[in-house]
Amino acid sequence: VPASIEEQRKAVEQKVGAAAWAAANGLQGPADLASDPTLADKLKPFGELSPEEVAVLPAQMQFNVPTIGCAQLDKRPPGSISDPKQQTVACEDGAAKYLLDQAKVLGTDVDDASAVLDQTNAWVVSLDFSGSGQEKWTALTRESFNNEGNACDASALGQDGKCRVAVVLDNEIVSSPEIQGVLTGNSQITGSFNQKDASTLAGQLRYGALPATFEPQEQQNVSATLGASHLRAGLLAAGIGMLLVIIYAFFYYRLLGSVIFLSLVLSALLVFGALIVLGRQIGFTLTLAGIAGFIVSLGVAADSFVIYFERLKDEIREGRSPRSAVPRAWARARRTIISANAISILAAVVLYIVSVGTVKGFAFALGLATVLDLVVVFLFRHPIMTMFARTQAFLSPRVSGLGRVLRSAETDQAPTRPSRVKEA
Repeated sequence: VPASIEEQRKAVEQKVGAAAWAAANGLQGPADLASDPTLADKLKPFGELSPEEVAVLPAQMQFNVPTIGCAQLDKRPPGSISDPKQQTVACEDGAAKYLLDQAKVLGTDVDDASAVLDQTNAWVVSLDFSGSGQEKWTALTRESFNNEGNACDASALGQDGKCRVAVVLDNEIVSSPEIQGVLTGNSQITGSFNQKDASTLAGQLRYGALPATFEPQEQQNVSATLGASHLRAGLLAAGIGMLLVIIYAFFYYRLLGSVIFLSLVLSALLVFGALIVLGRQIGFTLTLAGIAGFIVSLGVAADSFVIYFERLKDEIREGRSPRSAVPRAWARARRTIISANAISILAAVVLYIVSVGTVKGFAFALGLATVLDLVVVFLFRHPIMTMFARTQAFLSPRVSGLGRVLRSAETDQAPTRPSRVKEA
Protein backbone atom coordinates (compact mmCIF):
# COMPACT_ATOMS: atom_id res chain seq x y z
CA VAL A 1 0.00 0.00 0.00
CA PRO A 2 1.48 3.41 -0.92
CA ALA A 3 2.46 5.62 1.98
CA SER A 4 -0.07 8.27 1.00
CA ILE A 5 -2.94 5.73 1.05
CA GLU A 6 -1.75 4.42 4.41
CA GLU A 7 -1.80 7.93 5.86
CA GLN A 8 -5.33 8.50 4.55
CA ARG A 9 -6.47 5.21 6.10
CA LYS A 10 -5.08 6.29 9.45
CA ALA A 11 -7.03 9.53 9.13
CA VAL A 12 -10.20 7.54 8.43
CA GLU A 13 -9.44 5.28 11.41
CA GLN A 14 -9.24 8.32 13.68
CA LYS A 15 -12.50 9.65 12.26
CA VAL A 16 -14.58 6.49 12.76
CA GLY A 17 -12.93 5.60 16.08
CA ALA A 18 -10.88 2.66 17.29
CA ALA A 19 -13.94 0.52 18.18
CA ALA A 20 -15.54 0.86 14.72
CA TRP A 21 -12.22 0.25 12.97
CA ALA A 22 -11.51 -2.88 15.03
CA ALA A 23 -15.01 -4.23 14.41
CA ALA A 24 -14.63 -3.68 10.63
CA ASN A 25 -11.20 -5.33 10.57
CA GLY A 26 -12.58 -8.35 12.42
CA LEU A 27 -15.23 -9.11 9.81
CA GLN A 28 -14.51 -12.25 7.75
CA GLY A 29 -17.50 -11.67 5.49
CA PRO A 30 -20.50 -9.36 5.10
CA ALA A 31 -21.71 -8.41 8.58
CA ASP A 32 -25.01 -9.98 9.67
CA LEU A 33 -26.64 -7.24 11.72
CA ALA A 34 -29.62 -9.48 12.50
CA SER A 35 -27.51 -11.99 14.43
CA ASP A 36 -25.42 -9.29 16.17
CA PRO A 37 -27.41 -6.06 16.61
CA THR A 38 -24.47 -4.40 18.40
CA LEU A 39 -22.53 -4.27 15.13
CA ALA A 40 -24.99 -1.72 13.73
CA ASP A 41 -23.95 0.86 16.32
CA LYS A 42 -20.26 0.01 16.03
CA LEU A 43 -20.20 0.29 12.23
CA LYS A 44 -22.48 3.31 11.99
CA PRO A 45 -19.59 5.84 11.63
CA PHE A 46 -18.63 4.26 8.27
CA GLY A 47 -21.93 5.49 6.84
CA GLU A 48 -20.79 9.07 7.44
CA LEU A 49 -17.59 8.77 5.41
CA SER A 50 -17.23 10.71 2.18
CA PRO A 51 -16.72 8.86 -1.15
CA GLU A 52 -13.07 10.01 -1.13
CA GLU A 53 -12.55 8.46 2.32
CA VAL A 54 -14.33 5.22 1.35
CA ALA A 55 -12.03 4.90 -1.70
CA VAL A 56 -8.91 4.46 0.46
CA LEU A 57 -10.37 1.59 2.50
CA PRO A 58 -9.40 -2.03 1.68
CA ALA A 59 -11.76 -3.78 -0.71
CA GLN A 60 -12.74 -6.38 1.89
CA MET A 61 -13.74 -3.64 4.33
CA GLN A 62 -15.75 -1.78 1.68
CA PHE A 63 -17.67 -4.99 0.98
CA ASN A 64 -18.09 -6.39 4.49
CA VAL A 65 -19.24 -3.19 6.23
CA PRO A 66 -22.99 -2.89 5.51
CA THR A 67 -23.15 0.80 6.40
CA ILE A 68 -20.94 1.58 3.37
CA GLY A 69 -23.54 1.92 0.64
CA CYS A 70 -23.64 2.28 -3.12
CA ALA A 71 -24.22 6.02 -2.85
CA GLN A 72 -20.68 6.32 -1.45
CA LEU A 73 -19.11 3.71 -3.73
CA ASP A 74 -20.55 5.12 -6.97
CA LYS A 75 -19.24 8.60 -6.18
CA ARG A 76 -15.66 7.58 -5.49
CA PRO A 77 -13.05 9.71 -7.30
CA PRO A 78 -12.30 8.78 -10.93
CA GLY A 79 -9.65 6.09 -11.16
CA SER A 80 -10.45 4.54 -7.78
CA ILE A 81 -10.68 1.20 -9.59
CA SER A 82 -7.48 1.16 -11.61
CA ASP A 83 -5.25 -1.77 -10.59
CA PRO A 84 -6.42 -4.88 -12.49
CA LYS A 85 -4.45 -7.17 -10.16
CA GLN A 86 -6.43 -6.25 -7.05
CA GLN A 87 -9.90 -7.19 -5.89
CA THR A 88 -12.37 -4.33 -5.80
CA VAL A 89 -15.93 -3.47 -4.86
CA ALA A 90 -18.53 -2.00 -7.20
CA CYS A 91 -22.31 -1.62 -7.38
CA GLU A 92 -24.79 -2.43 -10.11
CA ASP A 93 -27.76 -0.15 -10.67
CA GLY A 94 -26.91 1.69 -7.46
CA ALA A 95 -28.32 -1.11 -5.28
CA ALA A 96 -26.42 -4.42 -5.27
CA LYS A 97 -22.85 -4.36 -3.93
CA TYR A 98 -20.37 -6.96 -5.22
CA LEU A 99 -16.83 -8.03 -4.35
CA LEU A 100 -15.07 -8.48 -7.68
CA ASP A 101 -12.10 -10.67 -8.48
CA GLN A 102 -8.98 -9.51 -10.30
CA ALA A 103 -9.60 -8.31 -13.86
CA LYS A 104 -8.95 -11.22 -16.21
CA VAL A 105 -9.85 -9.21 -19.37
CA LEU A 106 -9.12 -5.50 -19.75
CA GLY A 107 -10.82 -2.86 -21.83
CA THR A 108 -7.79 -2.69 -24.10
CA ASP A 109 -8.41 -6.36 -25.02
CA VAL A 110 -11.71 -5.39 -26.67
CA ASP A 111 -11.04 -4.62 -30.33
CA ASP A 112 -14.58 -3.52 -31.20
CA ALA A 113 -18.15 -3.58 -29.91
CA SER A 114 -21.33 -2.73 -31.78
CA ALA A 115 -25.08 -2.88 -31.39
CA VAL A 116 -26.63 -5.23 -33.98
CA LEU A 117 -29.83 -7.16 -34.63
CA ASP A 118 -29.60 -10.94 -34.26
CA GLN A 119 -31.53 -13.58 -36.23
CA THR A 120 -34.60 -13.11 -34.01
CA ASN A 121 -34.60 -9.37 -34.76
CA ALA A 122 -33.55 -8.58 -31.17
CA TRP A 123 -30.87 -6.05 -30.26
CA VAL A 124 -27.61 -7.55 -28.98
CA VAL A 125 -24.08 -6.27 -28.38
CA SER A 126 -21.46 -7.94 -30.56
CA LEU A 127 -17.90 -8.18 -29.17
CA ASP A 128 -14.65 -8.59 -31.08
CA PHE A 129 -11.39 -9.17 -29.20
CA SER A 130 -7.76 -8.70 -30.11
CA GLY A 131 -5.51 -11.74 -30.52
CA SER A 132 -4.28 -11.88 -26.92
CA GLY A 133 -7.61 -10.56 -25.67
CA GLN A 134 -9.46 -13.48 -27.29
CA GLU A 135 -7.27 -15.95 -25.38
CA LYS A 136 -7.98 -14.16 -22.10
CA TRP A 137 -11.72 -14.04 -22.83
CA THR A 138 -11.84 -17.76 -23.68
CA ALA A 139 -10.04 -18.63 -20.43
CA LEU A 140 -12.40 -16.41 -18.42
CA THR A 141 -15.54 -17.88 -20.00
CA ARG A 142 -14.26 -21.41 -19.36
CA GLU A 143 -13.59 -20.58 -15.72
CA SER A 144 -16.97 -18.89 -15.31
CA PHE A 145 -19.03 -21.47 -17.20
CA ASN A 146 -17.57 -24.36 -15.19
CA ASN A 147 -17.44 -22.34 -11.94
CA GLU A 148 -13.99 -23.76 -11.27
CA GLY A 149 -13.30 -24.20 -7.58
CA ASN A 150 -16.77 -22.83 -6.77
CA ALA A 151 -15.20 -19.38 -6.93
CA CYS A 152 -18.51 -17.68 -7.66
CA ASP A 153 -20.66 -16.72 -4.71
CA ALA A 154 -24.34 -17.56 -4.88
CA SER A 155 -25.15 -13.90 -5.50
CA ALA A 156 -22.89 -13.95 -8.57
CA LEU A 157 -24.70 -16.86 -10.26
CA GLY A 158 -27.19 -16.30 -13.05
CA GLN A 159 -30.55 -17.93 -13.70
CA ASP A 160 -28.92 -21.03 -15.19
CA GLY A 161 -26.49 -21.42 -12.29
CA LYS A 162 -23.50 -20.14 -14.27
CA CYS A 163 -21.16 -17.39 -13.13
CA ARG A 164 -21.75 -13.83 -14.22
CA VAL A 165 -18.95 -11.59 -15.47
CA ALA A 166 -18.93 -7.95 -14.37
CA VAL A 167 -18.13 -5.17 -16.83
CA VAL A 168 -16.81 -2.27 -14.73
CA LEU A 169 -16.50 1.30 -15.97
CA ASP A 170 -16.00 4.46 -13.90
CA ASN A 171 -16.29 2.62 -10.55
CA GLU A 172 -19.66 1.05 -11.49
CA ILE A 173 -20.86 -2.25 -12.97
CA VAL A 174 -22.44 -1.36 -16.30
CA SER A 175 -23.31 -4.96 -17.22
CA SER A 176 -23.05 -8.43 -15.67
CA PRO A 177 -23.93 -11.07 -18.29
CA GLU A 178 -24.16 -14.75 -17.37
CA ILE A 179 -21.65 -16.90 -19.29
CA GLN A 180 -23.57 -19.54 -21.26
CA GLY A 181 -20.64 -21.38 -22.81
CA VAL A 182 -16.91 -21.43 -23.49
CA LEU A 183 -16.52 -18.70 -26.09
CA THR A 184 -13.60 -19.14 -28.47
CA GLY A 185 -14.57 -16.49 -31.03
CA ASN A 186 -16.72 -13.40 -31.38
CA SER A 187 -19.27 -13.10 -28.61
CA GLN A 188 -22.64 -11.48 -28.02
CA ILE A 189 -24.28 -9.98 -24.96
CA THR A 190 -28.01 -10.65 -25.09
CA GLY A 191 -30.81 -9.27 -22.99
CA SER A 192 -33.90 -7.13 -23.11
CA PHE A 193 -32.10 -4.39 -25.04
CA ASN A 194 -33.62 -1.68 -27.15
CA GLN A 195 -31.48 0.12 -29.71
CA LYS A 196 -30.51 2.92 -27.30
CA ASP A 197 -29.45 0.57 -24.48
CA ALA A 198 -27.48 -1.69 -26.83
CA SER A 199 -25.70 1.29 -28.43
CA THR A 200 -24.86 2.74 -25.02
CA LEU A 201 -23.36 -0.52 -23.76
CA ALA A 202 -21.45 -1.00 -27.03
CA GLY A 203 -19.99 2.49 -26.71
CA GLN A 204 -18.94 1.81 -23.12
CA LEU A 205 -17.19 -1.40 -24.15
CA ARG A 206 -15.60 0.16 -27.24
CA TYR A 207 -14.33 3.42 -25.75
CA GLY A 208 -14.17 2.62 -22.07
CA ALA A 209 -10.55 1.51 -22.40
CA LEU A 210 -9.15 5.02 -22.74
CA PRO A 211 -6.11 5.09 -20.42
CA ALA A 212 -7.06 8.39 -18.78
CA THR A 213 -9.23 9.66 -15.98
CA PHE A 214 -10.60 13.15 -15.65
CA GLU A 215 -11.32 15.17 -12.56
CA PRO A 216 -13.00 18.59 -12.93
CA GLN A 217 -10.80 21.36 -11.54
CA GLU A 218 -13.04 24.33 -12.23
CA GLN A 219 -16.66 24.88 -13.18
CA GLN A 220 -18.27 28.18 -14.09
CA ASN A 221 -21.89 28.94 -14.88
CA VAL A 222 -22.26 31.99 -17.10
CA SER A 223 -25.48 33.99 -17.05
CA ALA A 224 -27.18 35.13 -20.23
CA THR A 225 -26.08 38.73 -19.60
CA LEU A 226 -22.45 37.75 -19.06
CA GLY A 227 -22.55 35.48 -22.11
CA ALA A 228 -23.82 38.36 -24.25
CA SER A 229 -21.00 40.59 -23.00
CA HIS A 230 -18.45 37.90 -23.87
CA LEU A 231 -19.99 37.59 -27.33
CA ARG A 232 -19.77 41.36 -27.86
CA ALA A 233 -16.15 41.30 -26.70
CA GLY A 234 -15.40 38.54 -29.22
CA LEU A 235 -17.03 40.50 -32.04
CA LEU A 236 -15.10 43.59 -30.99
CA ALA A 237 -11.86 41.60 -31.08
CA ALA A 238 -12.72 40.37 -34.59
CA GLY A 239 -13.44 43.93 -35.70
CA ILE A 240 -10.15 45.20 -34.26
CA GLY A 241 -8.24 42.40 -35.95
CA MET A 242 -9.87 43.18 -39.28
CA LEU A 243 -9.15 46.92 -38.86
CA LEU A 244 -5.47 46.28 -38.11
CA VAL A 245 -5.16 44.11 -41.22
CA ILE A 246 -6.74 46.86 -43.35
CA ILE A 247 -4.50 49.60 -41.86
CA TYR A 248 -1.38 47.55 -42.53
CA ALA A 249 -2.62 46.76 -46.05
CA PHE A 250 -3.07 50.47 -46.90
CA PHE A 251 0.27 51.35 -45.33
CA TYR A 252 2.22 48.70 -47.20
CA TYR A 253 0.28 48.24 -50.47
CA ARG A 254 -1.54 51.63 -50.88
CA LEU A 255 -3.86 51.26 -53.90
CA LEU A 256 -3.62 47.48 -53.65
CA GLY A 257 -4.73 47.86 -50.04
CA SER A 258 -8.15 48.92 -51.32
CA VAL A 259 -8.44 45.47 -52.94
CA ILE A 260 -7.77 43.89 -49.55
CA PHE A 261 -10.29 46.21 -47.89
CA LEU A 262 -13.05 45.48 -50.40
CA SER A 263 -12.33 41.74 -50.29
CA LEU A 264 -12.52 41.60 -46.49
CA VAL A 265 -15.73 43.62 -46.47
CA LEU A 266 -17.24 41.27 -49.04
CA SER A 267 -16.07 38.24 -47.05
CA ALA A 268 -17.64 39.68 -43.89
CA LEU A 269 -20.95 40.20 -45.71
CA LEU A 270 -20.87 36.65 -47.05
CA VAL A 271 -20.11 35.26 -43.58
CA PHE A 272 -22.92 37.32 -42.07
CA GLY A 273 -25.33 36.08 -44.73
CA ALA A 274 -24.22 32.49 -44.22
CA LEU A 275 -24.80 32.79 -40.46
CA ILE A 276 -28.33 34.07 -41.06
CA VAL A 277 -29.14 31.24 -43.46
CA LEU A 278 -27.59 28.56 -41.22
CA GLY A 279 -29.33 30.00 -38.16
CA ARG A 280 -32.72 29.77 -39.83
CA GLN A 281 -32.17 26.41 -41.51
CA ILE A 282 -30.28 24.34 -38.91
CA GLY A 283 -30.37 26.54 -35.81
CA PHE A 284 -26.66 27.40 -35.93
CA THR A 285 -25.62 29.72 -33.09
CA LEU A 286 -22.51 31.90 -33.11
CA THR A 287 -20.29 31.19 -30.08
CA LEU A 288 -16.99 32.50 -28.78
CA ALA A 289 -15.23 29.51 -30.35
CA GLY A 290 -16.88 30.33 -33.69
CA ILE A 291 -15.71 33.94 -33.46
CA ALA A 292 -12.19 32.65 -32.79
CA GLY A 293 -12.45 30.58 -35.97
CA PHE A 294 -13.44 33.64 -37.99
CA ILE A 295 -10.56 35.65 -36.51
CA VAL A 296 -8.10 32.92 -37.50
CA SER A 297 -9.58 32.96 -41.01
CA LEU A 298 -8.48 36.61 -41.33
CA GLY A 299 -4.90 35.34 -41.32
CA VAL A 300 -5.73 32.83 -44.05
CA ALA A 301 -7.25 35.61 -46.18
CA ALA A 302 -4.25 37.89 -45.57
CA ASP A 303 -1.89 35.11 -46.66
CA SER A 304 -3.62 34.82 -50.02
CA PHE A 305 -3.22 38.59 -50.55
CA VAL A 306 0.47 38.47 -49.76
CA ILE A 307 1.02 35.53 -52.10
CA TYR A 308 -0.75 37.28 -54.97
CA PHE A 309 0.86 40.70 -54.55
CA GLU A 310 4.38 39.42 -54.00
CA ARG A 311 4.06 37.22 -57.06
CA LEU A 312 2.98 40.35 -58.97
CA LYS A 313 6.14 42.13 -57.86
CA ASP A 314 8.25 39.19 -59.01
CA GLU A 315 6.70 39.35 -62.46
CA ILE A 316 7.46 43.08 -62.72
CA ARG A 317 11.04 42.53 -61.58
CA GLU A 318 11.44 40.03 -64.41
CA GLY A 319 10.74 42.83 -66.89
CA ARG A 320 7.01 42.57 -67.58
CA SER A 321 4.73 45.57 -67.59
CA PRO A 322 2.29 45.93 -64.69
CA ARG A 323 -0.69 45.24 -66.92
CA SER A 324 0.75 42.04 -68.39
CA ALA A 325 2.12 40.97 -64.99
CA VAL A 326 -1.37 40.79 -63.38
CA PRO A 327 -2.74 37.76 -65.30
CA ARG A 328 0.59 35.94 -65.16
CA ALA A 329 0.95 36.56 -61.43
CA TRP A 330 -2.59 35.26 -60.91
CA ALA A 331 -1.87 32.09 -62.87
CA ARG A 332 1.25 31.39 -60.80
CA ALA A 333 -0.22 32.36 -57.41
CA ARG A 334 -3.51 30.56 -57.92
CA ARG A 335 -2.11 27.10 -57.22
CA THR A 336 -0.43 28.20 -54.01
CA ILE A 337 -3.60 29.95 -52.78
CA ILE A 338 -5.74 26.90 -53.54
CA SER A 339 -3.27 24.55 -51.81
CA ALA A 340 -3.06 26.72 -48.69
CA ASN A 341 -6.84 27.05 -48.41
CA ALA A 342 -7.35 23.35 -49.12
CA ILE A 343 -5.06 22.46 -46.22
CA SER A 344 -6.99 24.82 -43.92
CA ILE A 345 -10.31 23.31 -45.02
CA LEU A 346 -9.00 19.76 -44.56
CA ALA A 347 -7.73 20.60 -41.07
CA ALA A 348 -11.10 22.15 -40.19
CA VAL A 349 -12.99 19.07 -41.45
CA VAL A 350 -10.80 16.64 -39.49
CA LEU A 351 -11.06 18.79 -36.37
CA TYR A 352 -14.84 18.98 -36.76
CA ILE A 353 -15.15 15.19 -37.09
CA VAL A 354 -12.93 14.19 -34.15
CA SER A 355 -13.74 17.02 -31.73
CA VAL A 356 -16.69 17.80 -29.49
CA GLY A 357 -18.26 20.84 -27.89
CA THR A 358 -16.85 24.28 -28.53
CA VAL A 359 -13.93 22.98 -30.58
CA LYS A 360 -16.44 21.71 -33.15
CA GLY A 361 -17.85 25.25 -33.43
CA PHE A 362 -14.34 26.63 -33.97
CA ALA A 363 -13.64 24.10 -36.75
CA PHE A 364 -16.97 24.81 -38.47
CA ALA A 365 -16.41 28.58 -38.45
CA LEU A 366 -12.84 28.22 -39.74
CA GLY A 367 -13.89 25.93 -42.57
CA LEU A 368 -16.83 28.14 -43.56
CA ALA A 369 -14.73 31.31 -43.62
CA THR A 370 -11.98 29.60 -45.65
CA VAL A 371 -14.46 28.39 -48.27
CA LEU A 372 -15.95 31.87 -48.57
CA ASP A 373 -12.43 33.31 -48.92
CA LEU A 374 -11.87 31.08 -51.94
CA VAL A 375 -15.13 32.34 -53.43
CA VAL A 376 -14.00 35.95 -52.96
CA VAL A 377 -10.56 35.22 -54.43
CA PHE A 378 -11.93 33.78 -57.67
CA LEU A 379 -15.04 35.89 -58.20
CA PHE A 380 -13.86 39.26 -56.92
CA ARG A 381 -10.18 39.71 -56.20
CA HIS A 382 -8.75 38.69 -59.57
CA PRO A 383 -11.41 40.55 -61.64
CA ILE A 384 -10.93 43.79 -59.70
CA MET A 385 -7.15 43.49 -60.03
CA THR A 386 -7.59 43.13 -63.79
CA MET A 387 -9.70 46.29 -63.76
CA PHE A 388 -7.14 48.23 -61.67
CA ALA A 389 -4.35 47.16 -64.05
CA ARG A 390 -6.01 49.24 -66.79
CA THR A 391 -5.98 52.47 -64.74
CA GLN A 392 -3.29 55.14 -64.78
CA ALA A 393 -3.01 55.08 -60.98
CA PHE A 394 -1.87 51.45 -61.12
CA LEU A 395 1.19 52.54 -63.11
CA SER A 396 2.18 55.18 -60.53
CA PRO A 397 4.85 53.98 -58.05
CA ARG A 398 3.51 56.28 -55.32
CA VAL A 399 -0.14 55.30 -55.68
CA SER A 400 -0.12 51.64 -56.69
CA GLY A 401 1.92 50.34 -53.79
CA LEU A 402 4.38 48.65 -56.10
CA GLY A 403 6.86 51.47 -55.37
CA ARG A 404 10.48 50.44 -55.77
CA VAL A 405 9.57 47.56 -58.06
CA LEU A 406 8.14 49.92 -60.70
CA ARG A 407 11.04 52.38 -60.33
CA SER A 408 13.63 49.68 -60.77
CA ALA A 409 11.75 48.28 -63.75
CA GLU A 410 11.65 51.74 -65.40
CA THR A 411 15.38 52.19 -64.76
CA ASP A 412 16.20 48.84 -66.30
CA GLN A 413 14.12 49.61 -69.39
CA ALA A 414 15.42 53.22 -69.94
CA PRO A 415 17.57 53.49 -73.13
CA THR A 416 21.21 54.38 -72.62
CA ARG A 417 22.37 57.50 -74.48
CA PRO A 418 25.60 57.15 -76.54
CA SER A 419 28.40 59.38 -75.30
CA ARG A 420 29.62 62.06 -77.61
CA VAL A 421 33.38 62.24 -78.18
CA LYS A 422 34.99 65.18 -80.00
CA GLU A 423 37.59 64.40 -82.56
CA ALA A 424 41.01 65.84 -81.79
